[in-house]
Amino acid sequence: WTYGFAEMDKAQRAAIAEATRVANPGCYPTGFIGLVRPLTAAGLLPPDFPVTVNAISGYSGGGKGLIAEFEAPAPQGTNDAYRTYGLTLQHKHVGEMQAYGGLAHPPLFAPSVGRYAQGMIVEVPLQLWALPGKPAPEALRQALAAAYQGETFVEVASADECADLQKARAGAAGYNAGLDPEAMNGTNRMKLFVFGNEDRGQVRLVALLDNLGKGASGAAVQNLNIMLGLPEGEGL
Repeated sequence: WTYGFAEMDKAQRAAIAEATRVANPGCYPTGFIGLVRPLTAAGLLPPDFPVTVNAISGYSGGGKGLIAEFEAPAPQGTNDAYRTYGLTLQHKHVGEMQAYGGLAHPPLFAPSVGRYAQGMIVEVPLQLWALPGKPAPEALRQALAAAYQGETFVEVASADECADLQKARAGAAGYNAGLDPEAMNGTNRMKLFVFGNEDRGQVRLVALLDNLGKGASGAAVQNLNIMLGLPEGEGL
């Protein structure tokens, strides 16, 4: 068997095409591995670096029980709009993130769920000053762009687009437009962003995807197409 993230590295498509069994990635790992693996492969992120990942998903990722709970009226006295979970630090996807992210240690994973059906944001913040060579944010963005050059379903936002999103433009409070976790809904696409502050030596790596698309059934259809020798986007 093999792992069903076709864009993970240059050899993965061939491995999927030849496999009789393919393990479909989890939705959170898809975003995390998409952001981290190119950086560990390029030597920009050491395997033993302490990595944290924060994420929010629509409630459809929690299965029938959570779907029923969140589609029912919120408990009296609260909107219950946002719920953090995985407080034991033993989430089932951590091992997958570590293995395919190229890490020596489990990442610290802080998942949460929102009161909306589907769509997710996966974020990896990094202290660049603690990395070897203290790389600039643009160096990380370029490594991601090189890793996914020519890919149909994984896109890396340009430096200009990331900079534009960082500009405050939504009123006196200073909030910017931000990212909509539902922006990729109904697609098999994943979009990656790099938001950096060179003065502070910090960066936020962000993946935007549909937890039911590229994070689940979309990836499954893509993998089946590869296994069957069909065009990769067939049915997508």
